[in-house]
Amino acid sequence: MLTTVHERCSPFGVWKGSRMAGDGSKYELKTVRTIRGTEARVTAKWEKAGWELVTQSQGKLQTEIKFRRAKPRTPWRLLAVLGGVLLLLAVIIFIGVSLSGGGSSQPTTSPTDSAAPPSEQPSGEPEPSEPAEEETLTAENNADLAALLTGPSDGPTVEEFAAKYNGRVIEFDGNIGAMNLHGDASTRYDILVSFGDFSETRSSGGPNFQFRDVNTTHDLHLTGDDIPDTIGVGHNLHIVARVEEFETDSLLFLLDPVSTQFR
Repeated sequence: MLTTVHERCSPFGVWKGSRMAGDGSKYELKTVRTIRGTEARVTAKWEKAGWELVTQSQGKLQTEIKFRRAKPRTPWRLLAVLGGVLLLLAVIIFIGVSLSGGGSSQPTTSPTDSAAPPSEQPSGEPEPSEPAEEETLTAENNADLAALLTGPSDGPTVEEFAAKYNGRVIEFDGNIGAMNLHGDASTRYDILVSFGDFSETRSSGGPNFQFRDVNTTHDLHLTGDDIPDTIGVGHNLHIVARVEEFETDSLLFLLDPVSTQFR
């Protein structure tokens, strides 16, 4: 049995309605009234839009054409399945949250317990190594110093050594050849030092070294057990000093004392 409901729009317009077939299928109905002679064009238009021609009744001036189109069914079964899946997921999430919250009473490992001792932890960067201490230069381990100590008192050899080894520490046996107060000072001295043992008649060679503006109590860094009460010209020394510069005007090779020992 078919049940039809119509809604009229205009004298030459569209009638709309719906109908349910005996098998439960639902159709949307459309009744179109058009002037005679235009039926084919109207029918093609609505069929292109997805409507199916049902009947066509011709009058004297107009023709009534009825169309139908199946209504899409609501996928109740699919919606039910999706709803069940969503509900199951919600239950699983709830159980997971409950279990994670309930396990807080169990003992946990603190970050300090799990961390390996600093010595066992891998490091992406190599440990910085302490810079190697520069070797003290002596006549035995450095040919340039050996040539300096036995060479001329000035000239290219002396100037090149001072420039090349500026800041390095040298070690040699020397003596005090002269000693004067530094400027107007009363306890600070300029001490002239030469290579080798002291002699009033001959020179062992080498430049005229100088400890400039030094205090004999602290700046010389005296070492050894036989430190005399007074220091002056003629004392033989074992000298460890840092190279500073060679003055081309005064022809003095300046040294900074590191340690001084009487011999």
